[in-house]
Amino acid sequence: MAAERRTGQKARTQGNITQIAGDVHLQAPPPVTRAEAEWPVWVGKVPQLAAAFQPRTPVREAIARARAESGDVVLSQVLAGDGGVGKSQLAAALARELRDQERSADSGLDLLVWANATDPDQIITAYADAAGRLGLPGGTSGDIAAAAEAFLAWLPTTDRRWLIVLDDITDPEAVDPWWPDGNHRAGWVLATTRRSDALLSGQGRKLIRLDLYTPEEARAYLQRRLTDAGHPGLYDAEAADALAEELGRLPLGLGHAAAYMINKRCGVGDYLRLFRDTGNALGDLLPPSADAEGYGRPVTTALLVSRDAVRAADPTGLAWPLLQFIALMDPMGHPAELWTTEPVREFLRAARPARRRRLRQYRPAVTPEEIGVALECLRTYALIAQDTARAPIRVHALTGRAVRETIAAQALPGLARTAAHALIAIWPNPDQNDLDLSAALRANAMALDHHTHPCLWTPRTHTCIYEVSSSLTNVGLTEQALEFDRRVLLQSLELHGSDHPDTLTACNNLAVSCHGAGHLRQALELAEHALAEHERLLGRDHRNTLACRNNLAGIYKEAGRAREALELAEQVLADHERILGPEHHHTLGCRDNLATMYGQAGRKREALELAELALGDHERILGPHHPNTVACRSNLTLRYLQVGRVREALELADQVLTECRRILGPDHPYTHAAQRNLTRIREAHETAQPDQEPSPPEG
Repeated sequence: MAAERRTGQKARTQGNITQIAGDVHLQAPPPVTRAEAEWPVWVGKVPQLAAAFQPRTPVREAIARARAESGDVVLSQVLAGDGGVGKSQLAAALARELRDQERSADSGLDLLVWANATDPDQIITAYADAAGRLGLPGGTSGDIAAAAEAFLAWLPTTDRRWLIVLDDITDPEAVDPWWPDGNHRAGWVLATTRRSDALLSGQGRKLIRLDLYTPEEARAYLQRRLTDAGHPGLYDAEAADALAEELGRLPLGLGHAAAYMINKRCGVGDYLRLFRDTGNALGDLLPPSADAEGYGRPVTTALLVSRDAVRAADPTGLAWPLLQFIALMDPMGHPAELWTTEPVREFLRAARPARRRRLRQYRPAVTPEEIGVALECLRTYALIAQDTARAPIRVHALTGRAVRETIAAQALPGLARTAAHALIAIWPNPDQNDLDLSAALRANAMALDHHTHPCLWTPRTHTCIYEVSSSLTNVGLTEQALEFDRRVLLQSLELHGSDHPDTLTACNNLAVSCHGAGHLRQALELAEHALAEHERLLGRDHRNTLACRNNLAGIYKEAGRAREALELAEQVLADHERILGPEHHHTLGCRDNLATMYGQAGRKREALELAELALGDHERILGPHHPNTVACRSNLTLRYLQVGRVREALELADQVLTECRRILGPDHPYTHAAQRNLTRIREAHETAQPDQEPSPPEG
């Protein structure tokens, strides 16, 4: 719920600055235990196997030997290899085989967790999902880091058979705290990575190399792929061996080539000649210095052959521009609905060739149906992977890199900022409404910034950079938010300088993150500095200055400086009423915050009057069912309790619970919190003496 925020945490970004709101009384409920899980439990999406998948028998045998030699430690194998060699595909094949076995006393799986491991955030989200499905204590608390830790603590205690796949580890040190441990008779960890760090071996972990196809595997792949597609006559063994060597026997490159041959009814020999001709003409497109892994040039050549075919086969003319967008995202996957958002559709419309109607030129709108056709064309030529039309879209890292090499420098800023607009367009508000989606969007926002830097920082820092920080804090990943905001501030200082408005925003957001992580001294220093700089550079009445002043009031309260906090909160409300007006939604929030501070200071009558006024304003301006109104109504229950009006508090708490169930659903953490508050108010009503004021419930 957008209004339900703890003091010291980030709210949804308003404009360019994060603002702390007041106390929230619909906080995450205490740990609860659900009924026993229904086995088996599958968490995460296991990728579908590629056409003509090769079993990679030698590597499978190495994995089997490693499992047999593991002794009394949990089984952990790490598939390591360069991009495009099929690590994730082999891991998916092994996971599917175990998952699909019939469960019995000595075979099959009870639990499978497939987690994208490019960022620890995604691992934590997957573990938290598992904890919730297993009904572990803390698994439904809304604190996903705590839920993930509960899941890790459960693994060594269970005799259930489980497999956890950590796909595409990019930072072994960051992943190390989240590496599973457990009963060696029950558990198995399988990981994939391009790295070979020492952390990936030892402690029961064994590094197993996965390299290119063998000549036999490359030959078998091409023959089966063409035969399964109904075109065995396209295969030529001698040409297949030569083509495999030209492509470096890289599975990714062979996949591009096979897709082209099938769609164009082109024999292997003809494709080989085409490939060689195209390669001779691309000497300047991807210089050797850019080919860090040794495979980029043949992949780029195969990609460009496919590009020409896609352009010829695509009736919409949108496939290649869409692929350029896709190449800027996280290769592990992004939501398909990004590309039907208004920012992307308008960008694609503007890029279309103009048509003439009567005497005027125009560019027709881009429809979602056209985008679907373009994506289908990309799937047909194996340039993207997508299990269903609504499933996340994946692109291999090398494909993405090769596509990025084709983007003109002058076109990159427009692509980058349009993709960032699309991310914001589908970001859940609040993040708790869809934890998996918000985790994927955070990963994609960071990947987009990495691939296009500094396009999202000039001339102004894009809102999606700040949204990552807010999202991390909103889901309880306070340490990750703190580290992210430190990097953002350093980047802003480097690119914008200390007096730039975006640097001031970054400083404010770091203060909020320090506050959320419990580093009050640092938060106080940063917040006071941010406010002084905002007043100096933007003026006392700028709305970002108002937000900083509001944040400092909250930090003063947490630091025990109650008098200064209350004085500043009164000034903040007066400033908002004077500058933004008494009915602005920020003003409404400040009014509710001040009511809470009055209540905590023992000024009960003033707190009650202001809380009732705040609720009336929320109902009149935002509507009775707006999430902020529901949170304001919850705050008023505490004011009623403070003055002994328990019956009214009880009626209002019951109304809050009904609204939470309707807006968020029965299983949302805030709904559980509302239920807990109602229960405690009922207890206070039953136990209070006529001359005794009941204590308000906690949180």
